[in-house]
Amino acid sequence: MISTPPVLARDIDGKAIAAQVLDEVRDEVRVLARQQIHPALAVLLVGEDPASEVYVRNKLLRAQEVGIRSLEYRLTATASQDEVLALIAQLNADVAVNGILVQLPLPAHIDEAAVIHAIDPIKDVDGFHRENVGGLVQGIEVLTPCTPSGCMRLLQETCGDLSGLHAVVIGRSNIVGKPMATLLLQAHCSVSVVHSRSVDAPALCRLADIVVAAVGRPGLIDASWLKPGAVVIDVGINRIATETGHRLVGDVDYASARTVASAITPVPGGVGPMTIAYLLKNTLVASQLQRGARVRERLVVDEVVPG
Repeated sequence: MISTPPVLARDIDGKAIAAQVLDEVRDEVRVLARQQIHPALAVLLVGEDPASEVYVRNKLLRAQEVGIRSLEYRLTATASQDEVLALIAQLNADVAVNGILVQLPLPAHIDEAAVIHAIDPIKDVDGFHRENVGGLVQGIEVLTPCTPSGCMRLLQETCGDLSGLHAVVIGRSNIVGKPMATLLLQAHCSVSVVHSRSVDAPALCRLADIVVAAVGRPGLIDASWLKPGAVVIDVGINRIATETGHRLVGDVDYASARTVASAITPVPGGVGPMTIAYLLKNTLVASQLQRGARVRERLVVDEVVPG
């Protein structure tokens, strides 16, 4: 008897969807240019971390491609916190600068939180400032973290209406896990957050229609964690050693998970491209907010459930 090969999950093509987002940004930039409005993004790099150098180069390149003016500022690894804060104050005051991005991590002697919260919230294109975090929870239109925003676009393109679906977010970081859970709630999902203190995390995940993995542990989530047909968003980017050097893998065991899931993001090529695309989309949103173009508030109305 010839056995039928298992149906494997389809890949969610982050590169293709990110290209759509960048096209949308490019079109809007052209519209603004006809009004003599030219959005600008300032990127600050402190030190010479090789990975940060690559990230900054890619962000500046994508900005150029969509017509956003990019400004690069570099400080040495020995720069003081006061020097960093002084530069941020200068950029805050510059009306020609719409977005400010400080590339993380910073050198150990600099307080990252102090630097993040020194950025004007209306120019905080990373969406990390406490005012933006609070506004997100309240459902107000603010600058939201790029990676969770990109994940939401992937889910909407894959699933359509998310209302009523059960989503499990694995990880509770301020950068991904918590804002991801908030955005899913705003999309009317039922949301569970699984973390290191959760009891029987795999069992909780097996209840989910959507699994978002953001824990930084390579291959942690395999097929045994997944409900058949689940959609899996793998935010993890982990560098592991190989005989010939290294390779990038996610928090999800891709080969195993795709035998159970209906759709899954590969690593690389899934979430990563979306993060940069939404950084540039946030720069556009920032320029709109700075011109007073706040159109609406994303109000979340709780339904009253009898019982």
